[in-house]
Amino acid sequence: MRKRNCRVAGTHLALAGMGILVRRLTSDDWRLLREVRLAALADAPYAYGSTLAAERDLPERAWRGRIERDGCFNAVALVDDRPAGVVGAFPRDEVTVMLVAMWAHPGYRGRGISDALVTDLLAWAGEHGRTRVELRVADGNDAARKLFVRHGFVPTGVREPLESDPTVGTEYLSRPV
Repeated sequence: MRKRNCRVAGTHLALAGMGILVRRLTSDDWRLLREVRLAALADAPYAYGSTLAAERDLPERAWRGRIERDGCFNAVALVDDRPAGVVGAFPRDEVTVMLVAMWAHPGYRGRGISDALVTDLLAWAGEHGRTRVELRVADGNDAARKLFVRHGFVPTGVREPLESDPTVGTEYLSRPV
């Protein structure tokens, strides 16, 4: 996989009447990404290939690197200027983007946070000439599966174990942009 610098500075998606602002992150937002990512790992360790212990002590350069190179797309949903969710993506190849790190704060679930993040990611993928978005969902994460199916993702039949807990399976889902 070739890494790219895909930063998009100052781009926001505001959902009128819902009080949700989706902010595409720049490397200067590394503290915000760290805060939300660590909250996600603490809240839902069963859903991620990494762990809170593995990421808690990462240095600033690692967080900036996720935004600048590794992630290519990182966005945080804000409600009243408070972090309410996060999503990331990276290019798998010239046409496919891999959605990763999707999470909504428990206090904001059911309010459209995840829908707003997925919508912005799909828009970003189209803006960057991608034609397909893939993701993995852990077995038992029914809320995430429902979210992605609602947005047109379908199972591919490809499965693999979760890196942080190989006893948990994951399934790839995919959709065109």
